[in-house]
Amino acid sequence: MKNNKVWMIVFSIVLWIVVFGCLSVILKKNQFVGQASGGKHLIGASYMTMNNEFYEIVSEEISQRIEAEGDTLILRDPALDVDRQITQIQEMIDMGIDVLVLTPVDWESLTDILTTAKEKGIYIVVVDSNVKDEDMVDCTITSDNYDAGKIIGEYFIRQQKEAKLVLFEHTKTKSGQDRIQGFLDAIADCDNIEVVERIECAGQLEIAMPKMKELIESGVGFDQVFCLNDLASVGVVAALDEKGLLDQVGVYGVDASPDAKALIKEGMMRATAAQFPSKIGKAAAEKIYMLLDGETVEKNIYIPVELVTQDNVDDYGVERWQ
Repeated sequence: MKNNKVWMIVFSIVLWIVVFGCLSVILKKNQFVGQASGGKHLIGASYMTMNNEFYEIVSEEISQRIEAEGDTLILRDPALDVDRQITQIQEMIDMGIDVLVLTPVDWESLTDILTTAKEKGIYIVVVDSNVKDEDMVDCTITSDNYDAGKIIGEYFIRQQKEAKLVLFEHTKTKSGQDRIQGFLDAIADCDNIEVVERIECAGQLEIAMPKMKELIESGVGFDQVFCLNDLASVGVVAALDEKGLLDQVGVYGVDASPDAKALIKEGMMRATAAQFPSKIGKAAAEKIYMLLDGETVEKNIYIPVELVTQDNVDDYGVERWQ
């Protein structure tokens, strides 16, 4: 039964990735998507990838406000390619955008293109994950990513007095770095918890799953896994399930995606930290129009996160995002 449940979830995610892969091709070919043209403002958006439902929800909240205002949205998908993201941002600058909404693929590599945007008088609103040079940004809106890792780490040490731990990371993003660091700080005083492997997975199921299989086949001993996000967590769970090890390894993540909550409910994951993409999107939409109206906005806005376990998972709605 567990096997069927896991693979139904994996299939649904892979189908999602295929659909949004096709959308990505469309986004590359078309100038803009979905919103009424001819409005007074042009808003550009570049999330790190559109094969993650999290970003679609953020974008939907922003899009609804833009549509209500009669303005135009340009949406591009860099598909985790920083060079493509830079090229697409330049294209949007050339089209005359007034605001850039951005989730950086690589938090250290966008300074030059953001400098170009600022020289053109473009407002920059960053969502979900920071850029390194925050002087370039008018407003950054993220989950409290450090706390997301920290609350999972604190829960982890209440459950585990000793462990051989594997970390699945996305080191090119500040959000991924912060979540891992929060977790590590929470377990720092636990001498019997050993990190035996750190694996780069870009937060993607299709990378995490084969890398988990490789680790299992390598013979490295481990009994717990913390992933920077739930796409990676689902990939890890699928790999463990395929190898018959799911009952022996605890898996923890961040997001509280519907798929991860379903796995937690079934006892196939231990815990996740809930992000609230709708709140992030609504806050971004509000700040966009405050900036366009000449108002002062907060430089950094943190959306609180919450611990989700089998004890409270039903409170978060297994079938939907928060």
